[in-house]
Amino acid sequence: MLSRGTCDGPELLEAFGSAASHLGVHVDELNGLNVFPVPDGDTGSNMYSTVRAALDEARLLGRREVTLDRVAQALRFGSLMGARGNSGVILSQLFSGMAEGVDGHERFDGRDFARALGRGTQAAYRAVGRPVEGTILTVMREASAEAVKVSRRVPELEPVLSGAVRAAGQAVARTPSLLPVLREAGVVDAGGQGFYRVLEGALRHLRGEASAKVSPPLLHGASVPLDDRADGFGYETMFLVTASDAPLDLDVMRAAFNALGESVLVAGDHHAARVHVHNDRPDQVLAYGLSLGQISRVTVENLDSQVSSIEARAAVRLEMPDQLGAPERMEPTGSGPATHAGPSVVAVAPGDGIARLLQQLGASVIVRGGQGLNPSTAELLAALRTAPRAEVVLLPNNRNTALAARQAAELCPEKQVVVVSTRNTGEAVAALLAASPGMDLAGTEQAMTRAAGELQTIEITEAVRDAAFGERRLARGDAIALDADERLLAAEPDRQAAALAGVARLRPGFELLTIYRGSPVGAAEGEALAAALRAAHPGVEVDLVDGGQAGQAYLISAE
Repeated sequence: MLSRGTCDGPELLEAFGSAASHLGVHVDELNGLNVFPVPDGDTGSNMYSTVRAALDEARLLGRREVTLDRVAQALRFGSLMGARGNSGVILSQLFSGMAEGVDGHERFDGRDFARALGRGTQAAYRAVGRPVEGTILTVMREASAEAVKVSRRVPELEPVLSGAVRAAGQAVARTPSLLPVLREAGVVDAGGQGFYRVLEGALRHLRGEASAKVSPPLLHGASVPLDDRADGFGYETMFLVTASDAPLDLDVMRAAFNALGESVLVAGDHHAARVHVHNDRPDQVLAYGLSLGQISRVTVENLDSQVSSIEARAAVRLEMPDQLGAPERMEPTGSGPATHAGPSVVAVAPGDGIARLLQQLGASVIVRGGQGLNPSTAELLAALRTAPRAEVVLLPNNRNTALAARQAAELCPEKQVVVVSTRNTGEAVAALLAASPGMDLAGTEQAMTRAAGELQTIEITEAVRDAAFGERRLARGDAIALDADERLLAAEPDRQAAALAGVARLRPGFELLTIYRGSPVGAAEGEALAAALRAAHPGVEVDLVDGGQAGQAYLISAE
């Protein structure tokens, strides 16, 4: 149990474990708070996956390494790399700011906690381009303000944390009054509620209250790409290096390791860094690491011996969530856009058919994932590093992957990366078609952004609970049509009726409708919808693509 007044490294690790466990108990609660009652609520899963990644990283510390600074930095690094979804990225930024707030401390009290929470909240706000009140950011800010207020009266940790929990709960309850969409849906903000659960779990531990234990759900396994070489894959070398005499220079380290091998990942700070390298001489990698300081947690794997099992698993990747998100190198085929010498393109794909289409249009690296299966920052970063060119365009293809994409781009300074914030794969297709051969990075970004923004898209999915939106009532089982900004266009008894009603709401003048059929829909039903749309819109070309996206019946684009 924590001291009521202060906290050191081992105590922080215990409290964070309690917070993670408490959050895990409430994953289903948070997932059910999505505004539209559709089967893709994943806020709880993303937040829990992010917190677990942070905890797993901190638990790798040796007994003598569990100081306050090292635990805080490990939580920071683990959450940054493991962040999934926008809520997970915001949490990771909070933890990063808080780690800076306790830098150099052996223990922290309530005043230190309040300052660190304030610093973390500021970092979280900076991570969001257009902060919206009534979200997790509001809850963080109000919890931080109350922590500061209490700490001015009493310096002990327990009353300050208690005040933060109380304020967070009150802020969550007020989120519907700040966001009309929450009020109409009859829910509170899921991210804010998740943050409240994290604080509540830490407070329960501080007070010695028993926390429910939770078995971790099947989490996405962060992985890095294998080198695409005909003469074998070599070795994967990973370790933690801790600075001894001189601080670590991450840029110098990346350059040195890139000279020794490929698929290089160096992440951390001037105190300690995690290193990942593929090459044929792990002894050279380790020797350079030893020249920098002390190395620990060393693993060396023979990748050639793993290739057979990895290729076998790739055939069933969609049925294995722990493999989703792993980047795949794609070799361009044909004489179309895939052959141009412009920037590399990294794209997130939620299904096999969509992955093949994006590859044919020029994407050189595919990251598997989508709504409910958001790739982590580490997975996107690994994909950026394996892209064949120094200039890279990243297409997240989901609103909930946008922040992780930007975070990955910021963590990849050795390449010029731009994120074109595509909201779905229809926009990604339009973006890829807009890229001309030989176009530079700035021109490609401009063309892709314009093409994606001009496209109209509709998602067809299913309501999983009764709900009301203004005067419109949804019943469980209704088919729902949503636009790219997740605004409700139509709700009908069946998917074909919802698709027809949704398309009827689009701006007129389109000449082509492309239907991306998801895995919940059979081929015959997809053909029937295509025929119905042709009949309803004479003169408009209608294409049907087997996208294979999980959890989504149809994605329809109009151009």
